[in-house]
Amino acid sequence: MLKLSKRLELIAKQVPAGSTLADIGSDHALLPSYMALQGRIRKGIAGEVNAGPFQAASKQIRGSQLGEIVDVRLGDGLAVIEPGEVEVITIAGMGGALIASILESGSPKLAGVKRLIMQPNVGEYNVRSWLLENGWTLTEEFILEEDGKIYEILVSVPSGEASIDNEQLYQPRTMDQELTVDREQLLKMGPYLLQNPSTVWFQKWELELGKLDMIRRQLSLSESPESRVKEQELEQEMNRIKEVMACLQKDRTSFK
Repeated sequence: MLKLSKRLELIAKQVPAGSTLADIGSDHALLPSYMALQGRIRKGIAGEVNAGPFQAASKQIRGSQLGEIVDVRLGDGLAVIEPGEVEVITIAGMGGALIASILESGSPKLAGVKRLIMQPNVGEYNVRSWLLENGWTLTEEFILEEDGKIYEILVSVPSGEASIDNEQLYQPRTMDQELTVDREQLLKMGPYLLQNPSTVWFQKWELELGKLDMIRRQLSLSESPESRVKEQELEQEMNRIKEVMACLQKDRTSFK
């Protein structure tokens, strides 16, 4: 029986049973193969832009005898599907800026799509921002650690089909009676993840602070005015993150 990583298994759980699915950047077509073997999808498309992964995906589908259910296609992003062909699109394992670019360039292909499930390796802000600006609403967010890496999974539906609208979702929030988390911070840190932050979420942002501090220290070695400005901006960003984390950590402690 085909076994998925924790990351892909969690993505699979977000695909409604009986859906038609396009997995973009499918690599070995593990996700659509798994869903097809479980009888969870009616039709699957595994899309790949590079010849090597395309061949690997084709081999996987042939070996699993799933050719009648899963179609492996070579093409860039959403070019592998037609408007109205699928109900669910998954895009996992690439940067958030690239995911946003794929959605933007292929936006006509989103006609009839009822759910987007995305797992950016970095740059979740880019994905949330694209959704907000293009008529999609986040319905769920997940965060998990696997093999020393931290992943976020973002689930969204067309705006108007969600139980909450984007204005409510990204409404500035007051924390600890004085700290306000604005829309920009919610886009960066996750509106749902902030509601119930897990240990993994705190780990992620500790790591992010470490990365920002490394950049800040490198900038401090430069004497250019531009570096001073950028250094100050990074310090302000780090302070905002620390304030949010401190408030949320206090809330967690108070409920123990």
